Amino acid sequence: MLNLVLPKGSLEEQTLRLFEQADLPVRRSSDREYNVTISDPRIARVKVLRPQEIGMYLQKGYFDLGITGLDWIVESGADVVRVMDMAYNKQGVGAPVKIVLAVSKDSGIDRPEQMPAGSRISTEYPNITRRYFEQLGIPVEIHLSYGATEAKVPEIADAVVEITETGSTLRKNGMQIIAVLLESSTQLAANRQSYEDPAKRRAIEEVQTLLTGVLTARGKVLIKLNVSEENLPEVVSVLPGMKSPTVSQLFGTGYCAVEAVAIKSEVNLLIPRLKAAGAEDILEIPISKIVL
Repeated sequence: MLNLVLPKGSLEEQTLRLFEQADLPVRRSSDREYNVTISDPRIARVKVLRPQEIGMYLQKGYFDLGITGLDWIVESGADVVRVMDMAYNKQGVGAPVKIVLAVSKDSGIDRPEQMPAGSRISTEYPNITRRYFEQLGIPVEIHLSYGATEAKVPEIADAVVEITETGSTLRKNGMQIIAVLLESSTQLAANRQSYEDPAKRRAIEEVQTLLTGVLTARGKVLIKLNVSEENLPEVVSVLPGMKSPTVSQLFGTGYCAVEAVAIKSEVNLLIPRLKAAGAEDILEIPISKIVL
């Protein structure tokens, strides 16, 4: 049904992990295999390719559905349907990365408008960079970089347009960020004609539901406990929850069973508070998916 393309490189590990958790495991004989399989009736063919290329391949109809970064969709100018913003990067769950303009701390430049005409800009994003400086009305020389971009200042370049999560690598190399050109996140994207086809649209949405369920569940656990009816109001007041907690009467007793979703990072504080409020038999259970 669907021809699917997944990203090679920095997003690869987290993408394969996501599909495994979504019960769509990717099967391949080695890390170097580009033609892989997913045993699911909705997915006919799967290929692993560089994310820089995926947007245009989706636009041209070589694939129906794929995962790539927003940065590469914007850089290539690919006309695709952005089906879903996916809250993960190469480190796992995290904030969007940024495409930034950075200069040497010794340059005396604090704002992009101060960049001199003819400045040499080293970048892996020549189209994003060109459009940005055209909007500023500053003519610059754009040099395509194939990596280690920040190392090219000052001998080869006067500034860089680079992707960063925290800016720490740029700072370690004596550079400062003076502008953010784009915030980028991982995207589930589709070919426009495929998305308009009812059968393919349904398959895309079903795959999206599985992936969303995994992403929603990340960092969350299910808390189950028993509590006397007397202490129930205090325990419920302590509990967090995406919705009101589920409360069930235990047959033949004055007790209730309570379930609620909690943030994993807050459980170390939550469980002692629940116990102090009268909760008993507290269980913390991992959650693989939450489908809203």
